[in-house]
Amino acid sequence: MTDAGTPAPLSFYEEIGGHDTFVRLVDAFYRGVAGDEVLKPMYPEDDLRPAAERLTLFLEQYWGGPSTYSERRGHPRLRMRHASFHVNPDARDRWLRHMRAAVDELDLPPLHEATLWDYLQRAAFAMVNTFEPTGIGPTRPPEATSLLAHPETTKES
Repeated sequence: MTDAGTPAPLSFYEEIGGHDTFVRLVDAFYRGVAGDEVLKPMYPEDDLRPAAERLTLFLEQYWGGPSTYSERRGHPRLRMRHASFHVNPDARDRWLRHMRAAVDELDLPPLHEATLWDYLQRAAFAMVNTFEPTGIGPTRPPEATSLLAHPETTKES
């Protein structure tokens, strides 16, 4: 409640259904990634659940949910966390294709869908760090363990 006795406005996180919605989004996204010959090798873990948990926590925090991501991992620093991965336009487009399918599964109201999709597109374009074709260019060093590296291997926090 605000001082005037009116309820505080809902966050985007709350408006679209909170934790359950973001879990559905991320689970659908990683179903696509699991079979993608370009994206899947960026995740050295056989089990994508740790990556899914990190992405869920990040998106929840970004959209006004719990701050668990920062409490566990510090500032997101997305470009830095992705710097060791070969994120070219092909990888970006594949990421967007899987995320588009995931967003569509949510069946959000049009304004919410457009707001979420706009952010995801901008984020994907911002992560591009090479224009070399897939299979050429920077490779993942051993200490980088996923698109959103494990907290115990990330020293910048």
